[in-house]
Amino acid sequence: MGLFNSCGVCLHLLTLPDPVMFVPRSEDPAVETAEEAKEPAEADINELCKDMFSKMATYLTGELTATSEDYKLLENMNKLTSLKYLEMKDIAINISRNLKDLNQKYAALQPYLEQINLIEEQVAALEQAAYKLDAYSKKLEAKYKKLEKR
Repeated sequence: MGLFNSCGVCLHLLTLPDPVMFVPRSEDPAVETAEEAKEPAEADINELCKDMFSKMATYLTGELTATSEDYKLLENMNKLTSLKYLEMKDIAINISRNLKDLNQKYAALQPYLEQINLIEEQVAALEQAAYKLDAYSKKLEAKYKKLEKR
């Protein structure tokens, strides 16, 4: 079991293994020597713990604020969508009402439309009779002229 400091951090976990000394090759100028690792002082650990918890609190506050803002955005979007659907419902009701009015007017005009269709059929029949009469009169005229020449 490890020892715990005042922040509740296990000091055993903070201890570093025994330092290993590396001997650089003299021909490689880029290699540096390792220095001996030292344990941070107790005051440094306490300060680091406080800093860590402060930063964690700031992070968690930011995450919760972002989540809260997301939910507020969703709530606003739902309200706007609801209003749009209410507008669409009103439009659909008006269209339905207008369609019923048009159907009633069409039903009221239906007898007149039937009369118009009947008159149109009679006019077509009369037109055909007029064409036949015209053709017959042309034949008679031709016969008359033929008889007149004799």
